[in-house]
Amino acid sequence: MSTSWPWPSGAATGIGSLPGTDIVEAVRVVLGELPDLPHLPELPDRGPGADLIGRAAGLLVDMPVEVYANRWRVAARPGHDLRVAHDLLERDLDAVTEQAADYAGSFKVQAAGPFTLAAGIELPTGGPLLRDPGAVRDLAGSLAEGLRGHLADLAARLPRATLLLQVDEPSLPAALAGRVPTESGFGTLRRVEESTARSALASIVDAVGVPVIVHCCAPDVPIDLVRGAGAAAVALDLTLLEDLDPLGEALDAGLGLIAGAVDTRTPGGRPPSSTQAATRVREVWAKLGFPAARLPEQVVVSPTCGLAGTTWEYARAAMAACRDAGRRLRED
Repeated sequence: MSTSWPWPSGAATGIGSLPGTDIVEAVRVVLGELPDLPHLPELPDRGPGADLIGRAAGLLVDMPVEVYANRWRVAARPGHDLRVAHDLLERDLDAVTEQAADYAGSFKVQAAGPFTLAAGIELPTGGPLLRDPGAVRDLAGSLAEGLRGHLADLAARLPRATLLLQVDEPSLPAALAGRVPTESGFGTLRRVEESTARSALASIVDAVGVPVIVHCCAPDVPIDLVRGAGAAAVALDLTLLEDLDPLGEALDAGLGLIAGAVDTRTPGGRPPSSTQAATRVREVWAKLGFPAARLPEQVVVSPTCGLAGTTWEYARAAMAACRDAGRRLRED
């Protein structure tokens, strides 16, 4: 079992997305509220190219995309939509360079994974790219190459930071279960074999050269698959966790956990307090039967999912609750 994880004890982080359109302010707030494991904010309110699919599609190498009928699809050549995605990401990196050039510590960046991209990008002839196994293989290879370059660019901008990559795969459970709808919506695509999914994720882990976290906010996170792909950690929503056995086995084998413990589904109300969030994490840890001293080292506290659908006040309070919960776990 590993006894070292790529973050400081008692750390907290965000899943990625935040409300609004001001990237400089978003970076500044993340650095202030989540100092032990800040992340590159994602601001989907800026429109196509800043969304989950378009942002990662902009990283693809030799696989241009475009927006057609409000959906991303494979394009014949790079065009306006791809330039917008590239420009938005460049602005984000410039903001990080401006605000955090001397940052020395763990720093996380996020991107949609190959199966979420394959479910969200359409083929030129229509229908999700996921329906074509050969196209999925090409996409996974293209994404791995693009992520490697993206991380190299970020490493040059933050030379003292230790980078982590979070691969967002909300569509992975549906792809594995054969629940991704066809273009008509009247059927579903053939399920993806676990070995295929594991191999694709492993190719990204191998390519990027930094610790990889696989994030999934669905109820049925394929934890064994994530561990088998060589990821350093899994990020999930503790409130949706039903079967603890797969998680316990993975943690016992050394997998790190980004524990979604601060709710993102009540933007009109108050976020849970840091006490409530810490208690939620402790209760799961106690059920698993692991030593309490290992908890703040192996587990990072986070919101249950992205915060783009909340207000800035709620998002900031949620990040503060995560930060203080992590410190409570370390100090208790």
